[in-house]
Amino acid sequence: MTSERPIRLAVIGAGPGGYPAAFLAAEYGMDVTLIDPEEHPGGVCLYRGCIPSKALLHVARLLRESHEAAAWGIRFGEPEIDLDALRDWKDRVVGRLVAGLGTLARQRKVEHIRGLARFRDAQTLHVRRDGELVEVGFDAAIVATGSLPLAPGPLRVESPRVMDSTAALELRDVPKTLLVVGGGYIGLEMATVYSALGSEVTVVEMTSGLLPGADRDLVAPLSRRVEDGVAEVLLDTRVTSMEDVGDAVRVRLQPATGDEQERMVEKVLVAVGRAPNTADLGLEHTGVRLDARGFIEVNAQRRTAEPSIYAVGDVAGQPMLAHKATHEARVAVEAIAGRPSAFAPAAIPAVVYTDPEIAWCGLTELGAREQGIEVEVAKFPWTASGRATTLGRTEGVTKLILERGTERVLGVGIVGTNAGELIAEGVLAVEMGARATDVQLAIHAHPTLAETVMESAEVFFGQSPHYASRGRGGPASRGPIA
Repeated sequence: MTSERPIRLAVIGAGPGGYPAAFLAAEYGMDVTLIDPEEHPGGVCLYRGCIPSKALLHVARLLRESHEAAAWGIRFGEPEIDLDALRDWKDRVVGRLVAGLGTLARQRKVEHIRGLARFRDAQTLHVRRDGELVEVGFDAAIVATGSLPLAPGPLRVESPRVMDSTAALELRDVPKTLLVVGGGYIGLEMATVYSALGSEVTVVEMTSGLLPGADRDLVAPLSRRVEDGVAEVLLDTRVTSMEDVGDAVRVRLQPATGDEQERMVEKVLVAVGRAPNTADLGLEHTGVRLDARGFIEVNAQRRTAEPSIYAVGDVAGQPMLAHKATHEARVAVEAIAGRPSAFAPAAIPAVVYTDPEIAWCGLTELGAREQGIEVEVAKFPWTASGRATTLGRTEGVTKLILERGTERVLGVGIVGTNAGELIAEGVLAVEMGARATDVQLAIHAHPTLAETVMESAEVFFGQSPHYASRGRGGPASRGPIA
């Protein structure tokens, strides 16, 4: 798109898809309007999602380690939790980050309109701001409105005792008993936080295992630790009804086998997923098409069926991850600027910030089986890691998914402390088309958790100095730890 005047770009939503799009477009010389209800950019991720949850998970980890330190000969008194101070600290973390983004928006001369936008047509938005209607014309628009917590059927109860993830992160109180509906990443992260703060937590998951979709060998160490940290984990169990009875919530549960159960809990957290925030945007006044699940259909450039409108982030389909949204934002802006660009990642990392963390990228072992792809798997258990042993955290595992024949790294999976930091090397290996030999011969610092990636490749060749194996990914017995 070329013209004598700058391209007018309207970005709807200022989360991890919206504000990077706006900032990059401004760098490219576009006339950018960023529309969002909040005072500063940041979106759900910064205000009510990624950042506050990780702040609280850090606190949960500290509380747990204060108890575990007794095994190392260090004993602390019972922690005193000042909930008001904790909440204030969490809010200060959020406030500092979003204020910084506000400053960056001004420095880049991005016009930030606080309000709710609806499409009038494929070139015009109506923005409701403080009761007045503002018209914003554009040459191109990017929809980056994110997602909302999902509460289907019997889980949709209007009560302050029934929380979604947003309400849970407000940390109004620490209930004596908490039932978490959903054993996915949001449910488990919040279960970790509230359990550490003193709640008696029960996790209910309708499938046969926690974190459905993740490789079972990675989930196993987390499952054991979750079961140790919460009151109960109920698998293959559905919630059939919930009712606020005044001082508690009556929850009826139906296991896959057996009779219906009834539980009385102080609060319930519903964490069964998120839905794209595509309603009430006026998309019906454009040529934009939605799929059966409400996601906006886009092509490789993130362009919709309406040529002037693009979509990135949660509204544009799975995986609903902040960093995927940010990458899509770059693709969309470059396409609008007339540059060759396409969304074609080989590996999008996924991280579950529980304790231990789980992270994976590229092809999973489960995915390989489902797609009929022949792979070889190499695993290095952290019981053989000197660094993990010094941390008292040897439950971890690092695994490589390798293409049979070529030994190309197709995927990497890690469970263990700081797995979310370690997975970056896996992403690079997959994106660069590295082979097992490349990973094996890249010298890693010792002792570190990062060297478990290298040692996984050494296990594949039967050459790990710290773990005796049969070679080609077949573990036999643990050798001495150095």
